[in-house]
Amino acid sequence: MPSNEPPSPFTYTDVGATRRPGFCPPDFHPLHVRTRIGEGHDVFDRASEAVLTWEMHRAMGVGIDAAADRAAPDVDVTVTLAGVIKAPCRVVWTVEEPRRAGWAYGTLSGHPECGEESFVVDRTGDGTVWLTVSAFSRGAKWYAKAGGPATRGLQHAYARRCGVVLRRLSGGEED
Repeated sequence: MPSNEPPSPFTYTDVGATRRPGFCPPDFHPLHVRTRIGEGHDVFDRASEAVLTWEMHRAMGVGIDAAADRAAPDVDVTVTLAGVIKAPCRVVWTVEEPRRAGWAYGTLSGHPECGEESFVVDRTGDGTVWLTVSAFSRGAKWYAKAGGPATRGLQHAYARRCGVVLRRLSGGEED
């Protein structure tokens, strides 16, 4: 039964801005990691499905509690890191095109960070399949703020790991 309560507000103002390549609001830290996954239509299809259905995240050992089996705008998702850190988010946009598929989520109250992150698979004209993880964020909870550059280093490592895991799931190139 649907709730009559309004949805929780996002913890930042530039909702949907990860659609704009290179955009980063003032006082946020940008992240942009692009990983080659492989080549061909089949690799693209498998990679797209793994991203859109949370399979990539789950294969990384991240807990995903989503209100839907597939990413869609307004779907609430709670990501659990290390079994203890809960990170509530909401999907802000999705894309499913013949050569591009993915989504972005934005942070809700209680998330250790404040900002938005996108996961997009694309197939270029030569057939190469890429995963691009883009984000802008800043610490929201005390421990994320205190972590400073170390926290950002962990975010970059996470984004690189997404590519490695997606390559394996999609039957792309070996490491």
